[in-house]
Amino acid sequence: MTAAKITPELVDEMTGWRHDFHRRPELGFDEHRTSARVAELLREFGLEVHTGIGGTGVVGVLQRGNGSASIGFRADMDALPITETGRPEWRSAHDGVMNACGHDGHTSMLLGAAAHLARHGDFNGRVIFIFQPNEEHGLGAAAMIRDGLFTQFAVDRVFAMHNIPGMPAGSFATRSGAITASESLFEITITAQGGHAALPHMGVDAILVGAQLVTALQGIVSRNLDPARNGVVSVTEFITDGRRNVLAGRAVLKGDARALGDDTNAGI
Repeated sequence: MTAAKITPELVDEMTGWRHDFHRRPELGFDEHRTSARVAELLREFGLEVHTGIGGTGVVGVLQRGNGSASIGFRADMDALPITETGRPEWRSAHDGVMNACGHDGHTSMLLGAAAHLARHGDFNGRVIFIFQPNEEHGLGAAAMIRDGLFTQFAVDRVFAMHNIPGMPAGSFATRSGAITASESLFEITITAQGGHAALPHMGVDAILVGAQLVTALQGIVSRNLDPARNGVVSVTEFITDGRRNVLAGRAVLKGDARALGDDTNAGI
């Protein structure tokens, strides 16, 4: 394969795509505008384009020569239900939705790779560009696979990447084995007995029970897991039906557990 430098013009294009996607973020399985724009650009590059895979997933196919070797590259497209507080010119125009995890950048970089290879790629085989919906809730990859992703587009290897804050710009890191942790989501519902805040002895405060449970969950890693193994348990949502002067009678704790191996995940 003949290497060709990424041109400043392509960098400018990728920057513009990223700002556009950032300004118009969409949640998982609702990436209709994003996927339509991705498909439009892939067609402009001259790729064979397939849409609606796994809901809003998009696949672009670039064939050169008659080689049977096939490689896949994947990026995610969905945003998070977060309100953006920054004030860049390209800040989110959708209240309560933001590309806070960098998927706008992932999508733009993969589009840049597709554009570059379409213009300069000198290889014999096939490149599959996979744009996945709903990564944040872990549902998009499975949806695309169920929809025939790898039966319709057979690949020898698939590669993906993720931005990470703190790494020097322009650097790239990898390793053998697991590089990012698995995610196991959990939800705990506490059903107690609400009451008036002035009479706590006449009820059962779901917030107090939940707070003790949050503290106890931290002991799973610190006291039940081998210190040489990596694992994290995080409570990320604490939802109750209480009010300023009303004891909560119901609380819901949501969060996730992360691990780098099946044995660690079982231990958590």
